[in-house]
Amino acid sequence: MNAPRALTRLSALMITLAFCLGLAAPASAQSAFSPAVFVGEKVVTYFEIEQRTLLLALMNFPGDPRKEARKQLVDERLQLIAAERIGILPSEEGMDNAILDFSKRFNLEPAELIKALEGEGVAEETLRAFLYARIAWQGVIQARFGSSVQVTDQEVNRAIASNTGAGGVSVLLSEIVIPVTPQTKEQVRSLSLQLSQITRQSDFEEAAKTYSQAATRDNGGRLNWLSITKLPAQLRPVLMALGPGEVSDPIPLPNATAIFMMRGKRETNVPSPQYSAIEYAAYMIPGGYSEDALSQAAAMKARVDTCDDLYGEAFGKPETVLTREAVAPGKLPRDYALELAKLDEGEVSTTLTRATSDGGQALVFLMLCGRTAELADEISREDVAASLRNQRLLSFADGYLEQLRAETTIVEK
Repeated sequence: MNAPRALTRLSALMITLAFCLGLAAPASAQSAFSPAVFVGEKVVTYFEIEQRTLLLALMNFPGDPRKEARKQLVDERLQLIAAERIGILPSEEGMDNAILDFSKRFNLEPAELIKALEGEGVAEETLRAFLYARIAWQGVIQARFGSSVQVTDQEVNRAIASNTGAGGVSVLLSEIVIPVTPQTKEQVRSLSLQLSQITRQSDFEEAAKTYSQAATRDNGGRLNWLSITKLPAQLRPVLMALGPGEVSDPIPLPNATAIFMMRGKRETNVPSPQYSAIEYAAYMIPGGYSEDALSQAAAMKARVDTCDDLYGEAFGKPETVLTREAVAPGKLPRDYALELAKLDEGEVSTTLTRATSDGGQALVFLMLCGRTAELADEISREDVAASLRNQRLLSFADGYLEQLRAETTIVEK
């Protein structure tokens, strides 16, 4: 990067932020490079807060990006203090890999991402600082707690039982399901990343009412208690790893993206059955989410009670209108599996759509015909152990950060 030109651009950025974003210090204060927060012997400058605010805004980070920027930078100073104490120093290779992984979240190459950020006024050094602290902190947690985090065979057995039905585990989830079309793919990706950062149930419920297409949108996305064995097997470790109040990463589905918040878990001594086959019927109503299609679906819902009734609805229509089959849970499309998990026999979902051969959309009238209970395949013990270990490390990390905060003098300017 050409140094004089970079300095000129960054100076212009400071002036713009000071007058347009209201982030600069009062007129009587010193320059934007003056300390805004002292964290022990380290400082956070006004300029760093301005830059991080811009970065978080571009990432569509929820909440007030200015407040979050200050909080993140203070936390990172504490994390770097801990890293320096034990000699943790992220390598250039590690930084390059981190930038590559971060770029993939936006479907960009690293150089494209850096250029795009600089075009919005965010210096490359700001992105590097953002990632550097995270790599250093991961090293600290592994060095400090990695060897002490042991997962026993009994704990793995219990977790496997929770996932296979050998033990009775139910989860209380809230959901946001956002339809995706080729035209809205990028907007939905950006929105779903933002929603996955939500930390309060009230915010999640408001987002569900605003963005979700699922039938649960009117009650804030709240689902009733579900046996973990009803959910798709590939999603169980993801959801079981969530603690109360935590939100999943965006989960891609055919024609949609889903995000879940864990509201609660409970365990009983009554085993939950595993299922070898799920029988369902899917009736395609032309028009997608149009008022006419939804009206037809509502009328059909009032007429039919069982999957057999759908044959009468499909009489005289093309064979492609109705599909009925019994398949292994792992063979179901993921969006079908998630909707069917919420249903009892004879119940219906009208949340999903499918593309039609003429380029249009069809509303899926999805009915659960029945489930066949049977013991399922063994879940990978290695995956379960890794998930339990990561959960424990995250808990240690949160506790250690609070300890560092209590031990360090932090002075806000």
